[in-house]
Parts: sequence; structure tokens; C-alpha cells
Amino acid sequence: MAQLNIVFIASEATPLAKTGGLADVVGSLPHALKQLGHDVTIILPFYRQHLIKNNIQTQALPQTIEMWADHKQHLCPLHEAKVDGLRFALIEQDDLFDREGLYGPAGGAYDDNLLRFALFDRVALEAAATLNKRVDILHCHDWQTGLIPLLLKTQYQHYANIAKAKTVYTIHNLAYQGVFPADWIHRLGLPTHHFHPDGYEFYGQINCMKAGIESADMITTVSPTYAQEILTPEYGCNLEGFLKQHSQKLTGIVNGLDIDDWNPATDKTLAANFAAGKIAGKAKCKQALQQQAGLDIDAKVPLLTLISRLAEQKGIDLLLANATTWLERGYQLAILGSGESADEHALSKLAKAYPKQMYFFCGFDENLARQIYAAGDIFLMPSRFEPCGLGQLMAMRYGNIPVVRATGGLKDTVIDYNQVKSKSTGFHFEAASAQAFDVAVEQAISAFQTPTIWSRIRNRALNRDSSWQASAQTYADLYQTLLKPAPKKKVRKTTSRKTKPRK
Repeated sequence: MAQLNIVFIASEATPLAKTGGLADVVGSLPHALKQLGHDVTIILPFYRQHLIKNNIQTQALPQTIEMWADHKQHLCPLHEAKVDGLRFALIEQDDLFDREGLYGPAGGAYDDNLLRFALFDRVALEAAATLNKRVDILHCHDWQTGLIPLLLKTQYQHYANIAKAKTVYTIHNLAYQGVFPADWIHRLGLPTHHFHPDGYEFYGQINCMKAGIESADMITTVSPTYAQEILTPEYGCNLEGFLKQHSQKLTGIVNGLDIDDWNPATDKTLAANFAAGKIAGKAKCKQALQQQAGLDIDAKVPLLTLISRLAEQKGIDLLLANATTWLERGYQLAILGSGESADEHALSKLAKAYPKQMYFFCGFDENLARQIYAAGDIFLMPSRFEPCGLGQLMAMRYGNIPVVRATGGLKDTVIDYNQVKSKSTGFHFEAASAQAFDVAVEQAISAFQTPTIWSRIRNRALNRDSSWQASAQTYADLYQTLLKPAPKKKVRKTTSRKTKPRK
């Protein structure tokens, strides 16, 4: 396989800046592509506060790119960071990106987000064009980079190093589309001839995700099931018809994990290490968390865990509808997350009412998250929709058995005990209801209370291959397919028969 020059353009990536799973994918998939022999560069905004907080060392590059946007000339110096063998090119514009939040204050969004990311997209294209060799693939992610495939085809096709690049556009979550008032079109110099229902127009407004869907050479989502779900009214977020028009270039590729980073056998944040066949350390992790959280120390009590953004999408209402019942049955709960204030308040109230059985940490702490994954017996993911999900992969990696709603990537990555007992790694439920969720949890509790059954499920979960290797190869094959020359059309030869002239 020929070496490709691949450029990822995204709004976040671990370990530089992160709000969610997008950062995990952009920070880890390039590693797997590099292992396959490809050259990968990642272009991100220069988030000064986050880079300092995460101890990322950067070096100023000699290039500064000038860009006109919203009646103002912006000077955008370029920086470089090299982290774990990956090269990051960072675009500085402190007026727009030196802020506490990546996209907005807690629970909100910045009013100038379209300006921020439209400027970033343009400068990223010019930065990609300055690389030392021709770019083969521009891989863009979510609405923040949705304008790039459109801009490349309409306004940047004359840049030699990117003119022949193929664009891949990955939808990580269709619910966030980047919709803004149409008056930004002229303020940002966007191509007006694509502002129509078959382009990036959406009920009279700009839709950045529609721009990516329309103009990209290939569209991917982060699981095969989600790729099918978004073509339906239930999951399509009002784009199902538009996506069907482009379904011939839509595919789903499930996410993976950096299994060297997420490894209970070597994780230094844990009270004890463990692995399949060497499971004693997991019991020590459970005991350590129970002690740290002020819970009753009891190896036999089921410890239910949840690490999540607190939002309707994540099914937190289904958890809250059952939590008191589970606590009354004697189970323990350890929850880490933040989001809707009503959910935070309800969980805090429950934790105060049942201090020996329930622990709630409002916020996010990665070390604590790892400790909860390692300590837990059962991991809860009652999502109403979940494009892929990484929590269930991390949980299985740490022997924490998932109970998930059968949607999106949860359905694709967790093998249901009720369907294939001999290969199961968790439990599914179909309906987004508190009752269905409770039934699935009770099935998991029943298995937990039967040590031989539980040991088999847990070992299968611990041994599951959640690495990026297979998915990275699928992406690499997709890239190669895009770069193949289009087959030449056969021209039918016509022969003329000589005829004698009529007399």
C-alpha cells in the first residue's frame, strides 16, 4: 500500500484540547494510521489556555497567514507541537481562540462561533497547502470543519499542494450541525451559488454540516448502525432526506481506543493493576473507590457506574427514574459527570440521602474516571442515541460490564447476553424507557450474582479488541479507493459500411 499524506483538520484533539469523544478520535486514529505507514498532520486552533493547562510545548513557525473575515484583516501565526510522535499544526488567533471554553461558556455557545471556525477553516486550508508535499487526503470532522470541502472545491482549488486532495467528512454527532444566520455569507465571503436547499441552505440559514455532506468526496459516521439510523426521521435531525441524496458516499466505521493508554494492566492511576486471567487487582480497585467515596466496603454488593455528560441524549432521566429503586434494593452507584443543572441537583440530592451507597462527582476528572471504570461491576449507558460512544469501550477494557440501549455504536460494540450468551460482553435494552432499563440492569445483576457466568462475561469484555487497528485499516482502504483514477469510459467504435451509390 502506497504511503499517503493525510491531513486531519478538527476543532479538538487529545491531549491538546478536549470536550468529548471527537478529541479522543482525532488524537488516536492518526497514531494507528502512522503505524500503517502513512504520514499524518493534525491542524487545530491554537487554544492558548488549554495548551498551557495541558502542559503542551509549542514552537512558533515562520509562517503567518493573513485572512480577511467580517470586515477585518486577521493575522494568524502558525505554531507546531509534537506529541507522542504526532505533528500538530496550530493556528493562532487569540481574539477568537484564547478563551476558557472551546465552543462557549458552560451550557452555552459563543455568538461568533461561525466567524471563529470559518476563519480557522480557511487558514487551515492555506496551512495544509504550505506542507512540504502534496496532500492526498483532507479528513474533516463535525460542523466546525464542514465548510472545508466546499471551500476547497470553490475557492481553494488553485493551491497546488491541495488541489487534488480528496475530502473525507466524518459526522461524530448529527445533532450539532452549526446553523447560523444567512447574513454571515457576505461577511465571510462564502460561495453564494451553493446557498440553496441542495447545498448548505437550511430553512433560510447557513448549515455547516450540510456544506460538508454536499461537497465531501466521502462521508463517514462513527458506527455502521448510526450510518443507517441517520437516514430515518427518528435520528436524522431534519437532514435524513438530504443524507439519503448522498447515501452512496456514506459509510459507518466504528471508533477504537488507544489501548496502550487505556490498559488496566499498566494504568498508574489505579489502586492495583489487573487483566484477564489476573483479576485480583480489580477487587482492590473496587475496595479503594468504595473507601475513597465513603461507601460501604463490600465486594459482593453490585457497584453500578456511570460516566457521562448529563443530558437528555444520554438518558439521564432514565437513570434518575430508577436510581432510588436500585438504592433501595441495596446496590451502590458511582457517577461522574456534569451538564443540565436539574440533573446535577437531583444526583447531588440522592447522594446526600444515601451517602453509604451513592457517590456523585459533579465535573470531570480523568484519573477518577479511570478509577471508576476499574472499580465498577456494571456500567450504565442508557443513551437515546449514541453515534459510537467510547464509554462502553473503556468500561469493557476495564472489566466493567455495560448495560446499554441498543442504538448506534452501543449496539455495534456490545454483544448482548440475551442474544448470544457464548460471546456476550454486556446487556442491551431496546425501548428508551425506565422499565426496559431496569429489566436489563436486573439481568446484569442476576449474572453478577452467578460468579461463573459473570467471570466469563467479564473475561470476554477484558479480551475484546477495542484497538484502532482494524478501523484504521478500513479508513486507509477508503482513502486508497478515493484516490484511484476513475475508470475510463469505453467508447463504442462505430463502423460505416460502404454502400454502392444508387443508380
